[in-house]
Amino acid sequence: MTIRISELYGKKVIASNGSVLGDVKGVIVDLSNGSVAHLLLSPMDHLVRSGDLKGDFRKKSVSYDRVTRISEGIVVKSAPQTPKQD
Repeated sequence: MTIRISELYGKKVIASNGSVLGDVKGVIVDLSNGSVAHLLLSPMDHLVRSGDLKGDFRKKSVSYDRVTRISEGIVVKSAPQTPKQD
């Protein structure tokens, strides 16, 4: 599937379980192969200022390989549930 990166900005990202994850605020491109790597659900400058960059990046981005459909919104495979620790 081919789509302009500019068409991704502002689209709602929806998990396959129906939960809305957020809107696309940025895109990270893998320059080694020219493909989209991640969709950012928070502006990059907010992530950079974070005290926990790695954790916030994980929470506020979606790996593009999870994308299953792009139309009015972007549908992604739901992330596997991590068991809660007691």
